[in-house]
Amino acid sequence: MEEIKLDVQIRNQIGRRKVKVVRQENFIPAIVYGGERKEPTAIKVDRRSYEKIMRVHKGESVVFHLSVMENDKKLRDYAAIVKEEQHHPVSESLLHIDFNRISLTKEIEVKVPVIPRGEAIGVKKDGGSLDSPLRELDIVCLPTNIPANIEIDISALNIGDVIHVKDIVLPENVKTNHDPESIVVSVVPSMKEEAAEPVGEVGPEEPEVIKEKKEKEVTAEKESGKNAEEK
Repeated sequence: MEEIKLDVQIRNQIGRRKVKVVRQENFIPAIVYGGERKEPTAIKVDRRSYEKIMRVHKGESVVFHLSVMENDKKLRDYAAIVKEEQHHPVSESLLHIDFNRISLTKEIEVKVPVIPRGEAIGVKKDGGSLDSPLRELDIVCLPTNIPANIEIDISALNIGDVIHVKDIVLPENVKTNHDPESIVVSVVPSMKEEAAEPVGEVGPEEPEVIKEKKEKEVTAEKESGKNAEEK
């Protein structure tokens, strides 16, 4: 994966009120952590530029080449990835970004989407359902080797078939620390089949005590009737 260049401005406005001004200027407040610099760097990112990049690379782990500027003067630059985005709970607008500095020569661990390709035989012909409990895979590699996603072919799967992490063929120089026995996808019987009731419904059997009580009541009624006739 190539580095995506992004110019950012150093941010001197710290605090809730000043951050609000940053957003009003159509910037996103952000902080860069990690790397050789122990102190985090407060920056602001042009909202339009960042959101345009993320729309193109939606769902991918993007490696940025951040050029930290102070107006037109470059202060420093380094590679970084997004650690976390904070969104407004109602409008979902982007409020804040946390970046992590990285080295392009050292392996990192990131999450990559798992994309099933094809239509399983067990779904298409036998009416089964595709279960995908693992939608992201933790991979370890150099930042420049991060794949956009991990594709798996599910077209040959029948009902009951399973693909585990150990069955995935990863790209060259990419590995995973995931449990190899973890299930990625499987084809299961449809819910309708599992919920189908047996033919011929049988009502619940009366408890033995109740049944015995009813039998005694019937016998008592017969005896009572017999005595009434004799009188």
